Amino acid sequence: MKIFIWKHSKFLSSWSMFDEPHVYRDNYLTAEIAVLAESKEKALELIAAQGPWNIEELDRIAPRVLDVDCPALISSFVHFG
Repeated sequence: MKIFIWKHSKFLSSWSMFDEPHVYRDNYLTAEIAVLAESKEKALELIAAQGPWNIEELDRIAPRVLDVDCPALISSFVHFG
């Protein structure tokens, strides 16, 4: 099993970024989702069953992948604004 983490921020986006992913169906500034699954495909299936996530857009972003049997810093977030 692995932990798959997708994070996307539109904090510094502009109108010039027309092809930027939109990973959540509602408007957002930062979106993050973490899933425990055997593969990226299984993780996306679990997310699809959950609801408001745009799976096709998440699939455009490479997730951070963590093995559950190795020590790792899972998440850290700092926002100055």
